[in-house]
Amino acid sequence: MSAKPYWVLALAVLGISFAGPLVRLSNADAVAIAAWRLGFSLVLVAVVLVVTGEWRDWRHLTVQRFVLAVVGGLCLALHFWAWNASIRLTTIAASVTLVSLQPAVVAAISAVALREPPTRRQMAGIAIAIIGAITIAAPDFSGGLAAGGNAPLLGNLLAVSAAVTAALYYSIGRSLRKSLGVWAYVAVVYATAFLTLLVIARSRGVALGPQPPREIAIFAGLALGPMLAGHTGMNWALKFLPAHVVNLTVLGEPVGATVLGAIIPSIGQIPTATTIVGGAIVLGGVIIAAGNARSTASA
Repeated sequence: MSAKPYWVLALAVLGISFAGPLVRLSNADAVAIAAWRLGFSLVLVAVVLVVTGEWRDWRHLTVQRFVLAVVGGLCLALHFWAWNASIRLTTIAASVTLVSLQPAVVAAISAVALREPPTRRQMAGIAIAIIGAITIAAPDFSGGLAAGGNAPLLGNLLAVSAAVTAALYYSIGRSLRKSLGVWAYVAVVYATAFLTLLVIARSRGVALGPQPPREIAIFAGLALGPMLAGHTGMNWALKFLPAHVVNLTVLGEPVGATVLGAIIPSIGQIPTATTIVGGAIVLGGVIIAAGNARSTASA
């Protein structure tokens, strides 16, 4: 087994770590952020499809597989909507940490639907990382539903729902990527998610434009970093590694996003001692689980 998927996943961690800080910097509605992010991504995906000719892979799409890809796109749209909203209601650390609980859901789906059960060591690593995630988010739970302002508990619940929809999205990707190129696959999924968000925006009366240059720059950053380097990189790796292994990547996001949230002056969220301890636990769990995944894949 080549080490290439792991290098791609390392780049994906860096990419997705920018998502929380960039969303926090935006003043746009959560649906608008997600729609613009996917819109920019689709333009770049379309260019790659034409240049590489990978659009021909769509000939392998049966009706059943196409429907499955559409469901994956719906899950991705709901994931972005819930997660973007959660960033406004709770801290970056708590939001990205709780949404990172998805490996536990992916592990269960992999065992039942994909027949790729994680090993005991992988489960132990995931469990340790989740303990770290809970450690980071714990202070926010004491805030409850604050009146007339931030609502940390609601934000945390939205982040958990985003974790579930993301887990479904990655599990579907593992199934479809076996017969579809990554660009052909993400084109269908991203397009479905984009159209879903347009419908949601219209139903809620959210105006997608015009947007000021600052917001456009943030949306473009979300497309290049978290979307193309992050999500597309993880979707590429799904062809070579089980979904629960690829999904371990998201457990590195809280650490990267927390660091970025601390060093970006306009955010300035300095991590607390609890966040630092929780981040160390998360990294420890990832190392344990990913190390076992590497040895298993290399065998």
